[in-house]
Amino acid sequence: FNKSAFLGFSVVLSVWVLCLTLGFRPKQHMEFTFILPAASTECFYQTTSRNSSMEIEYQVIAGSGLHVGFALISPTGHRVISEFRNSDGIHTVDAAEDGDYRLCFDNSFSKLSEKMVFFEVIINSRSHVGGDGDEWVNTVVSDSVVEYKLEEIRTRMDTVYWHLEKSHQVQTVLRAFEARDRYLLEDNLWSVSFWSCINLMVMLTVAVTQIYTLRRLFDHTKRVCT
Repeated sequence: FNKSAFLGFSVVLSVWVLCLTLGFRPKQHMEFTFILPAASTECFYQTTSRNSSMEIEYQVIAGSGLHVGFALISPTGHRVISEFRNSDGIHTVDAAEDGDYRLCFDNSFSKLSEKMVFFEVIINSRSHVGGDGDEWVNTVVSDSVVEYKLEEIRTRMDTVYWHLEKSHQVQTVLRAFEARDRYLLEDNLWSVSFWSCINLMVMLTVAVTQIYTLRRLFDHTKRVCT
């Protein structure tokens, strides 16, 4: 190989290693949709390290009232967030403790209606951003490929990766909003159809009663002498 071919092969190899590095990162994004039974509470656990930020977003998609209670409890039992009867919420918490944070959804105030709840958790670790990328740079970068600015390539690809992750999160939230709107439309359609049928039956009953009453008035057979 000549020098140009070697440099080109080195750049391709570096980009390939970078893609593998981005692709095999620990998953920091979790989303879930579940049914919350009536008069019950469900809790989920999310492992978080110290000095990380945790973004939590939840939304009630279906169910009577579209309200639930929400609580975020630290590994030591401290109640970080506490909400009662909300249809949705967005919270960003800086984790001060290592361990499993508890996300609890409360539907105990509703004795008959179950709820469909969507939530997602995003963990932004400070050590995660800078630690993984430097390892492959120290391994791959050599004097022959410095001129190709591999650090700039790594930074741009890392930015593209996080933008794609953010786009995925936004699309997930939009799907939750769409599911909730669809449920509301279907519920309203059923209500409108039901009461329209009731009104139609009442109108038909009144019309039949009026016709019957009028006919009875003219069905009198008694002769009147004039």
